[in-house]
Amino acid sequence: MGIVMFLLIGLVAGFLAGKMMKGGGFGLIGNLVVGVVGAVVGGFTFGLLGFESTSMLGTLLTATAGAVILLFIIGLVKK
Repeated sequence: MGIVMFLLIGLVAGFLAGKMMKGGGFGLIGNLVVGVVGAVVGGFTFGLLGFESTSMLGTLLTATAGAVILLFIIGLVKK
């Protein structure tokens, strides 16, 4: 997967996670950062559980799940 696709998936994952977590998102750059870091977190978490994504949809779901986890942790730390 190229870097452009990785960033696009990260952007969409960050946007979706922001909507799922009752937030308005963090803007274009914020969503991109949350999505890309979320993709790493999601890949690591799913890897520990023995799951691996093999399609673009699976990668998007993994990135979104990781971004939701990341936003949840950020919400805990902010309190």
